[in-house]
Amino acid sequence: MLEKLPDIVGHALRGQRAGLDKIAFQAVDLRAGMAAISVTSLAFADHAPIPPRYTADGEGVSPPLQWSGVPEAAAAVLLIVEDADAPTPQPLVHAIVVALPAGDGALQEAALPSRDQDGAGLQVGRNSYLQPAWLPPDPPPGHGVHRFAFQVFALEAGASFDAEPGREAVLEAIRSHGLASGCLTGTYERPDTSISIGSEEGAPAALPTLAV
Repeated sequence: MLEKLPDIVGHALRGQRAGLDKIAFQAVDLRAGMAAISVTSLAFADHAPIPPRYTADGEGVSPPLQWSGVPEAAAAVLLIVEDADAPTPQPLVHAIVVALPAGDGALQEAALPSRDQDGAGLQVGRNSYLQPAWLPPDPPPGHGVHRFAFQVFALEAGASFDAEPGREAVLEAIRSHGLASGCLTGTYERPDTSISIGSEEGAPAALPTLAV
């Protein structure tokens, strides 16, 4: 979707970023005195580029994820994926999954519903486009490197959610029932495309309405 924006838009928005301090992992600090959850992926290392296969420039499926170190007291696990560098007031939500089984676990490649895949047996929340699906990384051309935070939280008993919870409901559950957290960060950048701004192809496109 955003790949059609001209480079000039990405350059103009370079200084506008939600900020790493606003992602759930930083906004609700559960690490003090708690065992950290380890989050990894077979597709990319921490702070390394996300392969195009898992982005809007490729197949757009969700990447494989694994987590370990979940406290024994946990009743459920929650996943939220956010873009810390989106040019929006709050991080852009790319995926929410709640009520995952307590304990160490994993999600296989393409486990989350996407444009070509259906999620099976998962309670998926709304991304920032208000869709209960995986939103592939899709940064504006020329905006620079974006950091995508794959965050896993262990929750104690008592947390409950609507059928398709959004970011605020998730943050409230983490604040009230969070026990421990972990984060894996992947990066993705869509470089300048050198589109001629004076041409019909280079006409600025309208940004989609987002829920943040």
